[in-house]
Amino acid sequence: MHTIRLLDLGDVSPLRSQTVYHAAAYAMSEDTADTILLVSPTQPYVSIGYHQELEKEVDLDTCRQRDLPIIRREVGGGAVYLDHGQLFVQWVFHPGHLPEKIEDRFALYVRPIVETYHELGIDAEYRPINDIHVNGRKICGTGAATIGNAEVVVGSFMFHFDKETMSKVLRVSSEKMRDKVFQSLQQYMTTIEELLGYQPSRDLVKQIYLEKAAKLLDAEIHPAEWTAEEEAQACEVDARFQSEEWLNQRGGLRQTGIKIHQDVRVVEGATKAPGGLVRATLRLRQGRIDDIVLSGDFTLTPAFALASLEQSLRGVTVSQDALSARVQQAYRATGIQSPGLAPEHFVQAILAAAGAAQ
Repeated sequence: MHTIRLLDLGDVSPLRSQTVYHAAAYAMSEDTADTILLVSPTQPYVSIGYHQELEKEVDLDTCRQRDLPIIRREVGGGAVYLDHGQLFVQWVFHPGHLPEKIEDRFALYVRPIVETYHELGIDAEYRPINDIHVNGRKICGTGAATIGNAEVVVGSFMFHFDKETMSKVLRVSSEKMRDKVFQSLQQYMTTIEELLGYQPSRDLVKQIYLEKAAKLLDAEIHPAEWTAEEEAQACEVDARFQSEEWLNQRGGLRQTGIKIHQDVRVVEGATKAPGGLVRATLRLRQGRIDDIVLSGDFTLTPAFALASLEQSLRGVTVSQDALSARVQQAYRATGIQSPGLAPEHFVQAILAAAGAAQ
């Protein structure tokens, strides 16, 4: 049985809610015990992944209007709105104390969170690679990174989540897509408050979690103090994370579309036809069209034809053959007339959207 430090830092600034685990990692030496941090931000903010490009992921005007700080972290993943509704659980461990394979690392990290949810009466389950679901709805996502000499894994308990603000701060290609993102968050994300009808005491949740983690890790978890070395590292990381150079650095390839959870993504694509622009806004689930909105500046009759076409496409596998067959069938069944627009133009718009999700 080994000892794990607990740093329960309570409520901290948005910046510190991200920089504390970076600082603990950079300060880790051979003599430092593995560390679990528990922390919540005092105010809302937006966090972007290490590899993302700021202007392509976040609606900067909305963030300015709402006075939301934007903080780039060293952990990957997507842009996310965060506030006091989440209790962050941050592991800063020595590399040899976690599984080598990242999938196994996530599976280990989420177990005490899942077991805590079970103790609270929530039927949560691990959804590989790095999500926790309740009846198909996401209640936690996780991230991992190597920082300094430490391996870091982060996630949270989701007491409450402002889905509307989340849909507003993301950069999307149209308001139709934004509406679809919000609807998808409503349908495919959940929280402790939604599931139980109330928010349990955070002290109770922490107590249950630490008991589960200690048993799982065969460790004694002891409260500890934030060290002078960690504070010095935190000040350095604070300064770097607040610099324009760090925030605006160019990331890797953009992850197009909006990921709701492991199986669900909202995407949008368009194609130009002689009869006008065709835009397809899709919610994809496990390779099929879960929901779809078709729009554009084309002419289509009869009046109910577009709604009928959208309905016929729900559940269809995203492949050219399957889409072509279904759109042509809808044209015949509904007697669709679309001057300058053929069935293949709808198929092309859908494939353009779906291609963004690959």
